[in-house]
Formats: sequence, structure tokens, C-alpha cells
Amino acid sequence: MPDQRTSATASVAAVPAVAAPATAVAPFSPVSLATRDLHLSLGGNPVLRGVDLDVPRGDTLCVIGPSGSGKSTLLRTVNRLLEPDRGDVLLDGGSVLQRDPNLLRQQVGMVFQQFNLFPHLSVLRNLTLPLRRLRGLSREEADETALRQLDLVGLRHKAQTRPGRLSGGQQQRVAIARALVMAPQVMLFDEATSALDPELVKGVLGLMAELGRAGMTMVVVTHEMGFAREVADRVAFMDHGVVVESGSPQALFDDPRSPRLRQFLTDVL
Repeated sequence: MPDQRTSATASVAAVPAVAAPATAVAPFSPVSLATRDLHLSLGGNPVLRGVDLDVPRGDTLCVIGPSGSGKSTLLRTVNRLLEPDRGDVLLDGGSVLQRDPNLLRQQVGMVFQQFNLFPHLSVLRNLTLPLRRLRGLSREEADETALRQLDLVGLRHKAQTRPGRLSGGQQQRVAIARALVMAPQVMLFDEATSALDPELVKGVLGLMAELGRAGMTMVVVTHEMGFAREVADRVAFMDHGVVVESGSPQALFDDPRSPRLRQFLTDVL
């Protein structure tokens, strides 16, 4: 559904500096990602109106824009939680629309704003469930893989804890670990820090930045303008279902060409 959340109002200077976590991320094999003339209507309303984007292998693309511009819908369409009316999504040049969606989601991990963890399962079981159901691992193999990933996000000591007993920042790190445990080639982040208290944002942004530095291909929908400026290889500004302007962070933030982007930056910075 269209993004209904409000844009950020903090200045770039007010965004906490992005710090790397103490541990590195697991190895992965990134791929290139692209959308071609992507269209989607919901309830008769056009939400995506011909979106063309390219994310080279190992790059981070940050998508910014006002509420309702189609940013979250774009990510859901890339991951086939929504099916486009027309257009295509390409991984290393091959269409994802011809693939089994469950297999696709092992290649393309997604982290949501609201964590989407199973509250009745421990942190460990939240990670092992997809490994056992989708990868067919034994319980012992799944536990070993999940615990290794929890080590990497600094939460092994919370393995037997249920999500409701964790802070928001810890829950989001578990959600990221659950996506990473499948060894995806692309990561999608849908405003992953929007539901967090300000003091919890820095740790999650740091983990995301570490993924980018390690070469993961990522698309990050964010209202954290400081993160977009510091971490992204490219930034795309969306409005009313189209990409109005895209380019390097320096170009978009320091010398925006379109009046609409200039107005947006005036409003949020």
C-alpha cells in the first residue's frame, strides 16, 4: 500500500553519526537490481507510474520522497509482495517475475518498519523457522546458522528471549538478522528506523552502513537524510509514483535540479 508516513523533519546535522557494529557481516554474493517501466495501481489509483531504477552490484540506493510517493510500494513490488500491472524487475538481467516468489525472497531479503517478528517464538526460532521450512535444514544446522548470525548483530545472548522483551532497536536488529540468515543477494529496507526511539536509531543505521561497506546490494527507503548523504552510492527522489530525480548524494542534496526536490529538501532539512 502507499506510504502514509510523514517525511523527516530533522536536519542532516541532527542525524546521529553512523557507526559500524563491532562485528563484521557474513559473506554474500551481491547481484545487480533494476526496475523497468514499473507500473502498479491499487484500488484503481496509480501508485507506481513507470519507475526505472538501476542498482549496480554492491551499491546502495537510498529512495527518498514525501509520504504517499510510492516508495514502500516499490519495495513490495520488487520483492513480489505486490505484482506489477506492467514492467519488470531484473536481478543480474533476469526477470524475477518468472521465478517462484518464495525462492526470490531467499535472494532478496526485506526488513520492514514494524519488525514483523513472531511474538510467540524466541529470537532463535524466529531465525531458524525460514531456514528449516525453506532451506530444509535440520534443527541443529539451523540453530548453528542462526546463532552465527546473531553473533554478527551482537544478540546471541538474546537467543532464547521473545521479541516482546527486547527494545525496539534490538527487535529491528533481529529482523535484519532474520533476513540475512538466508544469505540474500539484495537487501531492501522499508524505513527500518521509523518506528524506533531516536536513541535507538544509531545502532540500526550502523548495522545497515556496515552491510553497505561490505558490498551488499541494497535499496533503502529512508527519511534519514544524513544516512542517505553519508552511506548511499546513489539517491532517488520519488513523488507521485515516479522518479523525479536521481544521482549521487552530492548532486541531489547540494545541487537539486527539479523544483519539486528543492521544495522537499527545504521542508525536511
